Amino acid sequence: MTRWTPDPSFYPSPREAATAPAEKLAYVAAFDRAGQRPDAIAVLDTDPGSDAYGQVVGWTELPFTGDELHHFGWNACSSALCPTAPHPHVERRYLIVPGLRSSRIHVLDTRPDPRQPRLVKVIGPEELAERAGYSRPHTVHCGPDGIYVSALGGADGQEGPGGIAVLDHTSFEVRGAWEADRGPQFLAYDFWWHYNRDVLVTSEWGTPSMIEDGIIGELLLGRRYGHAIHFWDLAKRRHVQRVDLGDQYQMPLELRPAHDPTKTYGFVGVVISVADLSASIWLWHRDGDAWAVTKVIDIPAEPADPADLPDLLKPFGAVPPLVTDIDLSVDDRFLYVSCWGTGELIQYDVSDPFHPVRTGSVRLGGIVARTAHPAYPDEPLSGGPQMVEISRDGRRVYVSNSLYGSWDDQFYPDGVGAWLAKLDVDPERGGLAPDPRFFPRGDDFRGLRVHQTRLQGGDASSDSYCFP
Repeated sequence: MTRWTPDPSFYPSPREAATAPAEKLAYVAAFDRAGQRPDAIAVLDTDPGSDAYGQVVGWTELPFTGDELHHFGWNACSSALCPTAPHPHVERRYLIVPGLRSSRIHVLDTRPDPRQPRLVKVIGPEELAERAGYSRPHTVHCGPDGIYVSALGGADGQEGPGGIAVLDHTSFEVRGAWEADRGPQFLAYDFWWHYNRDVLVTSEWGTPSMIEDGIIGELLLGRRYGHAIHFWDLAKRRHVQRVDLGDQYQMPLELRPAHDPTKTYGFVGVVISVADLSASIWLWHRDGDAWAVTKVIDIPAEPADPADLPDLLKPFGAVPPLVTDIDLSVDDRFLYVSCWGTGELIQYDVSDPFHPVRTGSVRLGGIVARTAHPAYPDEPLSGGPQMVEISRDGRRVYVSNSLYGSWDDQFYPDGVGAWLAKLDVDPERGGLAPDPRFFPRGDDFRGLRVHQTRLQGGDASSDSYCFP
């Protein structure tokens, strides 16, 4: 009799996931802004006992140019243990790596050598367009019934609507568009779900022409970027409700639902308010029979000398926080908010999600401050904490400094560089501090910029759970 054993990196509940072994490797998307060299996945050693700790120990170059690797994810995760999962014996083995500009999707196998992922398949933009009607793939999440990939644009040069494509777990073929009835939704960006409640949530950024060359001032001041989130019936793939945050709150991007599957709340970060350049964090939650969104954190802009600011900001005399990523620890206690403009990563205790409490902060880089890393106090840093990833046990936070090529150029016109920092967390009282031994930068990444990080075995934003 054959006995099947689930992938050991899968856990039925967030509580059990928090007891998982520490990651030994991190995978990092690295891209060439000029589009003249191939992008790559860099592999970092995250084992403190290793002689190569904090160093790039693997490098997988992609076969094309002009991809601009951005977000990526695993083919499978703990959601495979959900009672309704049709593929409970898939493995967390393949990295699904979209090119945001090329619309290609790369499939990399991390076996047998996890330090040298092998390219095993490329899904061309034609297949994504023909089978799903989408372009510009962005965010990847492993669902129990397939691989979900959000997309910002439509097919055949159409601006939209953006939406979600579904890939097969095994063959990686594009099955089609996820939406059966999209209602009023047109703009797309991130998505997540409350799987036990049959709820999917999506957020908004802009169409390809609205983001291709960075922020367009006329569109921002005209309040034309996304400013709403959408709620869907996950089982029926049907739009249920649109909640508008107010058009001054431009670009609600990253979504982070509670990991506890009995909870039906989550956080969304808003990049900027056109009223005062502040950023904000909002909480979605149930309000009777409907969904509601409540602002729970305001982060103000910081005054600055216009002479120190890039052209886009000179008229305002201030540095906006530019909240471009958030991440929630697996135990749902700490929310991390990256303020890419001011160069600050803020930690909040969100045990009471309606009343977050600020518990820690680290500054690195920043448009004006250029705060150095403690390991290299004489080296001013460009960029700021941008993509945030948290270990499953909540003790380590990884941040990278590049946002998106055209935004990098607008806000850091003298160059954004490349660096990735690890921060150590006090899981009991809160607070965080940079690890002086872990700071790959510059030539370590062969001249490429770095964006999202994924941790071997899973991390705080890769998995969803069906048991409390």
